[in-house]
Amino acid sequence: MRKVLTLTLAATSALSLLTATPATAADRPRDLPSEVYGGAWTAGHVQGMAIDQRKGFMYFSFTNLLVKTDLQGKLVGSVTGFTGHLGDLDFNTQDGRVYGSLEYKEQESFYIAIFDVDRITAPDMDAQTTDVVKTVYLKEVVDDYVADMNGDGKFDGNVGNTPDHRYGCSGIDGVSFGPEFGKKHGKQKLTVAYGIYANTTRQDNDYQVLLQYDIQQWKKYERPLTESDPHKSGPERVDGKYFAYTGNTTYGVQNLQYDEHTGNWMMGVYKGTKPQFPNYPFFMVDGGARPRTGELAGQPQAERGKLLTLAPGGLQDAATGVRGWQFNGEYGLISLGGGRYYVAKADKVTEDGVSKHTGTAQLYRWTGQSPTPFERLG
Repeated sequence: MRKVLTLTLAATSALSLLTATPATAADRPRDLPSEVYGGAWTAGHVQGMAIDQRKGFMYFSFTNLLVKTDLQGKLVGSVTGFTGHLGDLDFNTQDGRVYGSLEYKEQESFYIAIFDVDRITAPDMDAQTTDVVKTVYLKEVVDDYVADMNGDGKFDGNVGNTPDHRYGCSGIDGVSFGPEFGKKHGKQKLTVAYGIYANTTRQDNDYQVLLQYDIQQWKKYERPLTESDPHKSGPERVDGKYFAYTGNTTYGVQNLQYDEHTGNWMMGVYKGTKPQFPNYPFFMVDGGARPRTGELAGQPQAERGKLLTLAPGGLQDAATGVRGWQFNGEYGLISLGGGRYYVAKADKVTEDGVSKHTGTAQLYRWTGQSPTPFERLG
């Protein structure tokens, strides 16, 4: 009886080791390739990227298309059918879904698109009919976008050379998960960055505006995407609204990424055009500096807000005090941990006489040097 019991325990122990091995291996950080090719598409240029390191998948947004590949760049599936603008992406490790910014300017509707990426198993899956995408309406963004700032009783629409749009808000783009500003650890929140119109004639558009949301209760807001009848299901209020003084940029933060390695929030932008600012293409918010309440510069009426601090290092403009770097992360930026990053390279190719946009994730490491704090690997 003792021999049988010993054999049974030994067999159980061996079986436990065998069954535990895949889970253990899946939780280990992967050796990441120096490049992942996102394909060539007739959709718009690459807007953002996300990665599921545990399962080994990459996600690329191409303005009106989401592409899923493995880490060798092999196409797994895609989501089509968007008439709005699909922007920056981030992967939520807590629920295994990809979150992205989604704009419908003409309908005055702005959403977070939430992709059930495990369902993306084939090319050309329709965003409205396959139950792959849910959306959450962002009322705060809409209120600022449609604001009648000159009091003439009308909204001027999707144009940048107007006094309308509070803070110059053109919608949203950058998205990232990370802790509350001023804390380097803690509960993960979704941070959403405004798009900001390039306009050199106004003084109230020199901030990057960042909203933070606790999404634990967002399931109750999620609705299918119905472009013909945009819904308004979403949180009434934000959990935090913050302002980073960088000078006006062209369409705001294109790519936003919280980086545990530096403890900072990275912002890739299209350079601004105001001559009084240095117009850097890359900024970082100091993630450990507590926001301070202060007056917002240049507003038509006196206004106070929660001000963020730009991270030390890089270049500093003596006239404005703005800090930044010379680096192009506006097409896609992923923090991989340990001071490694994927940065998107956008390009064009012609295939069979058809011009297509390409997106490639290229591996970099952090150096912290000025003026460029990253170094290409591989």
